[in-house]
Amino acid sequence: MRPALLLCLLLTMMTPTTIARNADNPHAPTAAATPVPPPPAWLPALEARYDAELRAAGLDDRVFTAEHWWTVTAPLLERTRGFHVEEIGRSVENRPLRHVRWGEGRTQVLLWSQMHGDESTASMVLSDLFRFLGEHPDDPQVEALRANTTLHFLPILNPDGAARFQRRNVQGIDINRDARMLATPEARTLKALYDKVKPMYGFNLHDQRVGYRAGDSDRGTAIALLSPPYNHAADVNDVRTRAIEVAGVIRTALEPYLAGHIARWDETFDPRAFGDLTTQWGSSTVLIEAGGIEGDVQKQRLRKLYFLGLVAALDSIATGSHQGVSPALYRELPENGDVWPDLLVRGGTLAVPGRPPMKADLLVNFRNPLMETDGAIADVGDLGRKKARRTISARDLFIVPLPGHAGERTLIEANDDGDNDERPSPLPLTPGASAHFVLSRDPQGRDVVWTLDGSVDPAATAPPSR
Repeated sequence: MRPALLLCLLLTMMTPTTIARNADNPHAPTAAATPVPPPPAWLPALEARYDAELRAAGLDDRVFTAEHWWTVTAPLLERTRGFHVEEIGRSVENRPLRHVRWGEGRTQVLLWSQMHGDESTASMVLSDLFRFLGEHPDDPQVEALRANTTLHFLPILNPDGAARFQRRNVQGIDINRDARMLATPEARTLKALYDKVKPMYGFNLHDQRVGYRAGDSDRGTAIALLSPPYNHAADVNDVRTRAIEVAGVIRTALEPYLAGHIARWDETFDPRAFGDLTTQWGSSTVLIEAGGIEGDVQKQRLRKLYFLGLVAALDSIATGSHQGVSPALYRELPENGDVWPDLLVRGGTLAVPGRPPMKADLLVNFRNPLMETDGAIADVGDLGRKKARRTISARDLFIVPLPGHAGERTLIEANDDGDNDERPSPLPLTPGASAHFVLSRDPQGRDVVWTLDGSVDPAATAPPSR
């Protein structure tokens, strides 16, 4: 067929909607999106019961130690309720790593949480799941899980990191990049449990950065999913097919609550990562990442939705209902897109003592983005069309550093002579400096409109974005 005739034929086959979509987004698929089926019929009733009957108490703050988590959770894990708990390892700082087992079925499922110490949402969810399994034995979903699966859990794999609420373990190792070398005791413990259980299904449970957008949109990602690849070609075999189906079940369960805010990770194979290697070893593994919902500063609403999605996934394994779920429900999710910074202060005048005033935008990132605590300057200058999760206008205002934070010196590790060295901290209102400043109507900082003293005061009203 001649090229011109073929082009005309293709254009006549495209609907106006398809043409408009491709004009807005040249990377969008040309086919219409696959309709998302309704969630399981039992899911709304489970949601209605969550707050009163299923949510584990004592985890209202997402920053907690492993010791606190076990204090809250251990009473839920009674042997009379079908739970078996054993210590199977120790962390670098000698904290216990425990294996929790529940169920009597043939299908083995392994779930692990908080291998990154500052990613605590899934650990809260596991406490809720334990309450659901133990306190509601007559629930149809619990009965199906007990009869058809044996669930194995390794909660809070990185207790030393959790003690500091940091990503890496106390040795500075990212445990999720230690599946190949097994240099850390935490990774060796997970691998030993994996080898013992030989699970058919695995769940790698995480949090991700709040700033991720869903595809090319302005919408934040609340939940991201991945069927990890087992090779660089990202081939799909029976193992991955099952994981893709289960991911589609999770999307179906959460679509009524989070439509447009569910994404997936890209399928770049990493031979050091546990999800990729557990897939390679033969387990249908699903990665679930909790992003954020604006205003949900302790991730408690997201905790509930994560719980619902996980129960739906496990139920689909117990009943086999994931079989035949369209892979398009997973494939058509947008990938995680740009990571938006946390706070953009637009159009102010920097008034730093000893320096000439300067018109500039200011970008701030927070260690805890949802709570806006422990901020640091990320960028300064003309930031053009830069977008952020929150933008406030400093037009006609001065950005003035708070006194007491200039001229600080930072102690660094011993030098080659064995002596401690000192290095000046970044100058105020420059990248890397802590965020301590006011928005003021005068350059001396006397007529203050708004203050950012490291953390945002939630009771203080900032100037609106203009």
